[in-house]
Amino acid sequence: FLFQLKAQAPGSAEELRCLQVINQQQEGSSLEELIGNQSCLKLANTIKAYVATVTENVIRRSAMKEARRSYFNASEGQVPPKTAGKPSAHLTLRPQSLAQDGNSKRFGNLSQSCRHAIARWEDSTIHSHLQNITYRDGRLRVNQAGKYYVYSQIYFRYPSDGASARVSVPQLVQCINWKTSYSQPILLLKGVGTKCWAPEADYGLHALYQGGLFELKAGDELFVSVSSLAIDYNDAAASYFGAFRLDL
Repeated sequence: FLFQLKAQAPGSAEELRCLQVINQQQEGSSLEELIGNQSCLKLANTIKAYVATVTENVIRRSAMKEARRSYFNASEGQVPPKTAGKPSAHLTLRPQSLAQDGNSKRFGNLSQSCRHAIARWEDSTIHSHLQNITYRDGRLRVNQAGKYYVYSQIYFRYPSDGASARVSVPQLVQCINWKTSYSQPILLLKGVGTKCWAPEADYGLHALYQGGLFELKAGDELFVSVSSLAIDYNDAAASYFGAFRLDL
């Protein structure tokens, strides 16, 4: 089709004859006349280069379309997950009880006002994730050194059932602790809330949030401890713990 268009365009008799010779090559004719005529050979090389350029452009455009289709995952409308990225973690609370208080000893010596270490977090649900940070037994372990924003929120459900609980005025405390190569954890952040609810109230709800920027080294660990495990465990969006690295 290309040769037919070329043949119909104005040109010298020599060019038309060369095009006819080249067109006949598709039928298996001899190459002697083409090779023996320099002008025909030059025209053939020009056409070959043009076809190669067009083919390369078509392949490049096709590859770019396929890459965009794969990235945006048009069939599901979602961006595929990255295999690597900046360290980050967001954990949500799992149910636990005061009976687990004895396990807090393995976290080290904790402040009396923040003596209950939270040892159970969700790390792979729709509300949580881990990326280049390790989680195990209530602790986040930093794998890459840098400046990290560390944060936590606990949604306390207090006082618990019983008249004696209503008489007391609870002080709700939340701590974020830092475990380095030293034997004992270091208190990084401490949030306190003192509430007084009506005597006839069945319970009170109070959220404590805190966050701060810290320089951490590879191998450092972070965990949360609280004054009471009387927490609302039914809302994954209310109690959480996380960290992410900032490139400053």
